Amino acid sequence: APCQEQDDNAHDNSKRKRQHKHTHTTREHTNHHKRKREKMLLATFDLDYTIWKPEMYQIHGPPRLVSLDSLQEKKKRKNRQSLHKASPTTIATAPPGSRTTNTNQIVVDKRNTPITVFPGASYALAEINRLKKEGHPIQTAISSRTDEPAWARQCMTWLVADDGTPLINCFDYEEISYKDKSLHFESLQRKTAIEFDQMCFFDNEYWNIESVSTLGVKCIYTPNGMTKEAWVEALGHFDML
Repeated sequence: APCQEQDDNAHDNSKRKRQHKHTHTTREHTNHHKRKREKMLLATFDLDYTIWKPEMYQIHGPPRLVSLDSLQEKKKRKNRQSLHKASPTTIATAPPGSRTTNTNQIVVDKRNTPITVFPGASYALAEINRLKKEGHPIQTAISSRTDEPAWARQCMTWLVADDGTPLINCFDYEEISYKDKSLHFESLQRKTAIEFDQMCFFDNEYWNIESVSTLGVKCIYTPNGMTKEAWVEALGHFDML
């Protein structure tokens, strides 16, 4: 009987050790998974029709800054020259997303078509700036195949995010070329040493989403421009809400 009791005790101790080891291993695996997904370290944005509209190929001539007053005066002259009775002239107001570094001025093309930032893009970039100030190690990048890189950079110099930061100062890295965007991300990975699964990408072209997602990047499709909801989805994916 004492031998049987000793054998039973040894069996119980061995079972408890195995259970403890299994629980410890499971906890380590769970914690590792949480550590891997808890932070987005690189947020990357397309430019044309993700950050702003219209796209650079759609505008007429290089972008320029004009005052709202001058636009109003041109509208008055056009009405006076019209053969028809001029309709009452309304006071020119800045369209949503047209805020720039220059008070009372907006970015337009040669035909005075405004170039504006999508509300969701302006919001997301301001939130990223806030996270940076709070010590979160997040970085930002551009991945664009825009037809007019120089025009795009000029727009970024003038247009601002919700917090008043010029777009040009909202990005840490830039990939602007006609290369496949998966190659943009391979370049970003070399520059930043950030793993693909800690990157997030926003783009309005689905074929770009398909290409980049093969690398393991979290990709969010924004067919109607960047939205606040897209940013919230990204935060949720990385457990940052």
